[in-house]
Amino acid sequence: IPAMLTILLATAHAAPIAASDPLPLQEAASLAKAAWPLKSVWVHIDKSDHVLILYSGEVAVKRYQTGLGDPVGDKVQQGDRKTPEGTFRVVTRNAKSSFHLFLGLSYPTAEDATRGLHNGLVTPAQSRQIQEADAASRQPPWSTPLGGAIGIHGNGGGSDWTLGCIAVEDAEIEELWGVVKMGTKVVIDP
Repeated sequence: IPAMLTILLATAHAAPIAASDPLPLQEAASLAKAAWPLKSVWVHIDKSDHVLILYSGEVAVKRYQTGLGDPVGDKVQQGDRKTPEGTFRVVTRNAKSSFHLFLGLSYPTAEDATRGLHNGLVTPAQSRQIQEADAASRQPPWSTPLGGAIGIHGNGGGSDWTLGCIAVEDAEIEELWGVVKMGTKVVIDP
């Protein structure tokens, strides 16, 4: 467990926050003691609020301000700067990323591949490769016209500067790195 996360857990005094409860901004620096040890970890990103919320089961344990790409609308293709929407999995972890640390997501998904094929953005072979990767919970091809290499990383969450990724502060990605493992569910809402 990263040292900062351990310290925050030891000093947290806030009551757990139910998944349905709104999270006020003053909760940003606290973790819920009752949620430790973290189990059934998953991540919820709300693009409209620019917030990433770390969950342990149904308990929200911490929220982080995020920087996104273009936050309005779903990602359709490479170069549109959109942050995708939907349910993804962490399929790669890069400790040597130029963005401090990188938790790669399973974008594009089978649904994206089907839409891309219908819209003439990908070939049947590319669509099939993406669908097979999605079914196997592994990294999809990131070099198709749909784009790829979308993930959660450091280098700052104060503004929308990415090409579609979700950015948080370096100390925050270090916290997330310690608890967000391969296969972790990540839900991104509009």
